Amino acid sequence: MTDFETIDYFMDPSLTDDPYSYYEYLRSKGPVVHLPHHNVVAVTGYDEVFEVFRETATYSSCNCISGPFPGLPVEPEGDDVNGLIEQHRHELPMSEYVITQDPPNHAAHRGLVMGLLTPKRMRENEDFMWSFSDQSIDEFIGNGALEVVDDFARPFTALVIADLLGVPEEDRREVRDHLVLTPAARVGGAGAGHDPLAFLAERFTSYVEDRRRAPQKDVLTQLASVTYPDGTTPEVDVVVRMAAFLFGAGQDTTARLISTALRVIATDPELQQFLRDKRENIPSFIEEVLRLEGPVKCDFRMARVSTTLGGVDIKAGTTVALFLSAANRDPRRFDHPREFDPSRPNSYDHVAFGRGIHSCPGGPLARIEAKVSITQFLDRMSDIRISEAEHGPASARRFEYSPTYTGRGLQALHLEFTPAETTLNAALR
Repeated sequence: MTDFETIDYFMDPSLTDDPYSYYEYLRSKGPVVHLPHHNVVAVTGYDEVFEVFRETATYSSCNCISGPFPGLPVEPEGDDVNGLIEQHRHELPMSEYVITQDPPNHAAHRGLVMGLLTPKRMRENEDFMWSFSDQSIDEFIGNGALEVVDDFARPFTALVIADLLGVPEEDRREVRDHLVLTPAARVGGAGAGHDPLAFLAERFTSYVEDRRRAPQKDVLTQLASVTYPDGTTPEVDVVVRMAAFLFGAGQDTTARLISTALRVIATDPELQQFLRDKRENIPSFIEEVLRLEGPVKCDFRMARVSTTLGGVDIKAGTTVALFLSAANRDPRRFDHPREFDPSRPNSYDHVAFGRGIHSCPGGPLARIEAKVSITQFLDRMSDIRISEAEHGPASARRFEYSPTYTGRGLQALHLEFTPAETTLNAALR
């Protein structure tokens, strides 16, 4: 039996496959709990997580990617470490990217992202998703089986982002292969280093510089032409970091979501039939997947000043671990929180994509990708099921998950299915 009282969440691999029992142990101690390692406070309460997201003057996002590692290079002292954070911000992982920035710099850079994810561009990108997902399924539909993660989810999400950002056709395979095959490219993955997206930054630098010299009627020119809310033009490296982050983070997170959703569908024949009969419930099904097994287990903040949260004192400089998956199972917010309910009326209240100024800008895109993928699988396959040869019988399933303390994602998902006689239901689109 695991000793939850002394276990190091950030180092112990025993929590990789099932972190939820540990989250429940923490919840039994209260919604906010000091952990015995690394000067970390764990937050499992829904309301308390929301408060941290909201109070940006109290909690900095400077460490949101890596949590307590490496932390500030000097021991925090006093009740206000704002100056210390700014002095050493550049030494923390991915400090150049919008996800780790705080107001006021954050607002301008997030505005660049939202200027790219316009409704028109999203509609155009969705058209690509339907077409490309059909082509992808064509490659394995005759086999009656596939491994979802590497055969579909990662290549699909990588090329969806490539299309969104306008990566030239001739470069897409190389960019896709780098993201799919190189673990260090996955945000928050093992061996990520200070900047795991350096490859993409180098590639997009050439794209942006080229389009600023010679504009064309394409998406890359739109990317190169984005401006701050005040109309000024950002430096090339700022635009490049925005594109690289959307590419790297969006690909990995969405691939995890799609794989988990298909695992749930393949595990429950009744649920699978329910979604076949009532496709309009696919969006709410996706929200319940996000609530119960979202792709991000843990987000982080650093206390800027000494404060109190949920009745617990927190010293300035402390790492605050927001256990999103635990907050999404808070019984104070969700009835029967450990049960999967695709008709749950408040499933959209989940915090799988964060909230506040740092809510994931790619959340709407991830939802569309998941909807398209699930609909295509249901259209083109019947009797989708878990491979017992690979994952064991229903009474003793074996799944392996990515060994990170931040993300929740299957290493592999082997499915078997019968190709459907009718593979297209255009009326539902």
